[in-house]
Amino acid sequence: MLLIVAQTIPILQGRGSANELDVDGVARVGKTRVTLDTVVAAFNQGATAEEIVYRYPALKLSDVHNTISFYLNHQQEVAEYLQQRQQQALEIRLISEQKFDPQGLRDRLLARRAEKLVC
Repeated sequence: MLLIVAQTIPILQGRGSANELDVDGVARVGKTRVTLDTVVAAFNQGATAEEIVYRYPALKLSDVHNTISFYLNHQQEVAEYLQQRQQQALEIRLISEQKFDPQGLRDRLLARRAEKLVC
């Protein structure tokens, strides 16, 4: 007799989850630091579950299969989550650039390099 049981989705998100590595609502796969974003991006670029595990050895093949299944069954929700993550990344980048001017850093590094070439 085959016993059929529901499988849990291996995606853990945010503070208070079983995964101590989750911070600020980031969805991670299994008990790894590999994000849902990473697995979905690799899958959308044509990678198979096996290729994803090869790229990210911390992942278990069954977790990747389950994650892909979850993604395919909840594409709209995952797309909204990914869009929120991209918006957050853009906001963080803008804040960082305001605090630490990237052009100023580049100019200082080029000036330092030019000084070394002259000496």
